Amino acid sequence: IENRKGPAEIIAMGHSKDLVNRILRLVNLNEYKRHQTPPILRVSKKAFGMGRRVPIVGKYLC
Repeated sequence: IENRKGPAEIIAMGHSKDLVNRILRLVNLNEYKRHQTPPILRVSKKAFGMGRRVPIVGKYLC
């Protein structure tokens, strides 16, 4: 995706045709869903206030 190579080029690099087609299908489905979401308006400089400054992943919030 980052290098803008087509499916034929990726398959020629030695990757499985089934895997390339599956990933391409998943990416296309994801893009379809991304275009369904409405644009989000920013209403303040801070997103969620003081309570949401650290990421939830990595057990930062114990």
